[in-house]
Amino acid sequence: MAHRSWLGALAGAALGAVAARAAYAAFTRRPPIGDEKTWTRTNHRGEPITLLEGPAFVAGAGVAAALAPGLPARARAAAVLACAGSGALGAYDDLHGAASSKGFKGHLTALARGEVTSGAVKILGIGAAGLAAAALLPRDPGDSGRGPVAWSVDTLLNGALIAASANLANLFDLRPGRAIKVGLLTGAPLLAASLTKGTPAGAALTAVPIGAGVALLPEDLGERAMLGDAGANALGALLGVAAVTGLRRPSRLAVLGTVAALTAASEKVSFTKVIAGSPALHRLDMLGRRPA
Repeated sequence: MAHRSWLGALAGAALGAVAARAAYAAFTRRPPIGDEKTWTRTNHRGEPITLLEGPAFVAGAGVAAALAPGLPARARAAAVLACAGSGALGAYDDLHGAASSKGFKGHLTALARGEVTSGAVKILGIGAAGLAAAALLPRDPGDSGRGPVAWSVDTLLNGALIAASANLANLFDLRPGRAIKVGLLTGAPLLAASLTKGTPAGAALTAVPIGAGVALLPEDLGERAMLGDAGANALGALLGVAAVTGLRRPSRLAVLGTVAALTAASEKVSFTKVIAGSPALHRLDMLGRRPA
């Protein structure tokens, strides 16, 4: 079982990397929607940058999840659904989002007033996609004797973890390479745990977004492209699916609590300021980037 986990991880990472690079090359020649200007934005330096890295990540990771060997059919379908659903909703916000409402609280407050923002559509849509992906995932073998109520509670927990992870990853996409670095730092222990326990599905599911992220990292660090909501949401959602697949219930609860706490903190505290104020985090954040 251990060798199958390693093979699954290597295959998932390689497929993710090759497919993401191929998708990026294709989309820079011919964007999936509109033209090059449709996907051009201004970055933190005031310079033009393309958002096409995001659709490339979604397409590459989605194809890799669909083709990665050794995945059960339900886990494969859940990963593709989480990636495509969160990526499509993120792209919708990238292309049609307005800055009038910001943050989780801002969008839900606007929704309470009867104003349906693109961010609210994304939040609710990603929540639904996360729940649907969780319902597709195979049950934990230790839960096979539990009834439908326990299954429903677990599905809600898993769906919340997938959706919350998608949202949190997007909160880090404010500086070059930051969201991918966070994805790599969180994905590495998940991958290590799957390889140690010999769970091929968890290893492959974790390796897919890691491979796609590493392949696109040079474009991100070089400030030629950025993930945007599409890529960051898909990155977080796939890591959420990997966590649900590879972790037992107590660990999933701990991860969900951590993700929820960080999301709540982001409403009050700037992650960029926190990172800049910590020498170790600042060095990691600037690794591979152009000087400020």
